[in-house]
Amino acid sequence: MFLRVAPWLVAAAGGALWALPFGIEPQILAPWLALVPLFLLLGVGRRRTAFGLGWVHGTVFWLVSIPWIAPTLETFGSLPGWLAKLLLLALALYLGLYTALFAALGAPLWRRLPWAGALVSLPALWVALEWVRGWMLTGFPWNLAGYAWTDVAGALPLGAWIGVWGVSYLVVWANCGVALALRAFRGAPRRERLRWRPAAAGLLVPLLLLALAGRFAVPEVRVEGYPMPASGAPVRIVQPAIYTQVGYDPEVTREDYSRLIRMSVEACDQPGALVVWPESAAWPFELARDPLLARDVELLTSSPNGCALLMNSTFRTDGAGAEADAVYFNSAYLVAPGSPSPGGPAAGARTVRYDKRHLVPFGEYVPLAGVFSFLDHLARNAGAYTAADGITLLPWGSERLGAAICFEITFPSEVAELVRAGASALVTLTNDAWYGDTAAPRQHFRAARWRAAETGRPLIRAAITGISAVVGPDGSVRRHLGVGKAGILRAHLAGRHETTLFVRAPWAVPAFAVALAAFGIIFASRRSNR
Repeated sequence: MFLRVAPWLVAAAGGALWALPFGIEPQILAPWLALVPLFLLLGVGRRRTAFGLGWVHGTVFWLVSIPWIAPTLETFGSLPGWLAKLLLLALALYLGLYTALFAALGAPLWRRLPWAGALVSLPALWVALEWVRGWMLTGFPWNLAGYAWTDVAGALPLGAWIGVWGVSYLVVWANCGVALALRAFRGAPRRERLRWRPAAAGLLVPLLLLALAGRFAVPEVRVEGYPMPASGAPVRIVQPAIYTQVGYDPEVTREDYSRLIRMSVEACDQPGALVVWPESAAWPFELARDPLLARDVELLTSSPNGCALLMNSTFRTDGAGAEADAVYFNSAYLVAPGSPSPGGPAAGARTVRYDKRHLVPFGEYVPLAGVFSFLDHLARNAGAYTAADGITLLPWGSERLGAAICFEITFPSEVAELVRAGASALVTLTNDAWYGDTAAPRQHFRAARWRAAETGRPLIRAAITGISAVVGPDGSVRRHLGVGKAGILRAHLAGRHETTLFVRAPWAVPAFAVALAAFGIIFASRRSNR
């Protein structure tokens, strides 16, 4: 009886182990071994068994790595605790299907291919499924395997060449190599028991690439440092520590708004500096419609001693007169001192607006709203936002800022598109207050660091309750404010114009992975027919 249950217990424990690198504390050693149990399970039972074991592994991984979703639904969605947990389980079961597919498709590769073939094709299958997860049903590219190596030396610079998907390949490669070495202990002919070879290949190849990337991927940053003490233009990131209200409280809203303005005035300590507000910082005010916010923005940006302001606000275009016909956008505004532009929100200022392109399902819009209408209040305007269909760069002095609002920063190809359009630096405005002091802000921040490293662009991140940060073009953190802290980050921003390999072809690694995985599956199928 125990022998029948043991594989399922190993699958569950393996899923929890794989979740460790995605927790609050960074992990250095765990990502090299945490997937080994999953690979060893590929040799247990038939393909249907492999599918089930993979599903258990994947479901447990997501339950352990994103548990913060349940309290968010309960607190801000006003859902009963049991229903919030049930919805988390449903999401984990869906996401776990990708691991189940990996196990079902990967089991023949594990069993029938020589160790070198399995070592090449199994990581490719994993990356192909990660890529599919990044666009299926609008996409959820969260906790990609490559993020497990965020704190491994050389991993982020390597992203400039092969992106996070390429690093995901190496993470899975290393684990697969160790597992293949362990497999040689049992069931293989004596002549094939050279168990050190897959382990050596699994570990030495990534280590060599990490060393090369650390040395050559971003040479200017390594040699000169970034930024130089007084180089670039002054940036001030305001982290006001404004927490999401469960119910609207006018007094709390006034206090939060007053604190935001006081901190912004304090931050504007140098004419022309860029003051950056996080997402939702000025909620519920709309820049184009609320005189109070427009007045304060005008005072902050007034020449000759004013600052530029990068902020988030809802933008709406009226329909044929009825409120129901209005179209809403989640927007980033760059308001800079200068001549007024037609329709600008403040006299004496020029304004450029970027509208968010990739919205959060059930947060900024509700798919099949008639079916899921009970989730409408999970966001302040759930179901109201419309996705933009184009890119607008935000010009600030000699820089062209590529903006990503909250969830958008998790999409590698879309951020690369900003750089191909001419962005010299990246900026992301986010509101992670929904999730409190959990792993969620850390997981989100890791994704932002990878976008900087992939594109070779400095990145400024403004988060309403943290983590706000200045990230170098090699993905390293230069300054930051932790979760729950209020403060102002002062730094200088100097954009870059070099184009990384990843930016030129972000599709290359996923396409190569799909081809390798398909070739492995076909080859394994033919071997079974011999």
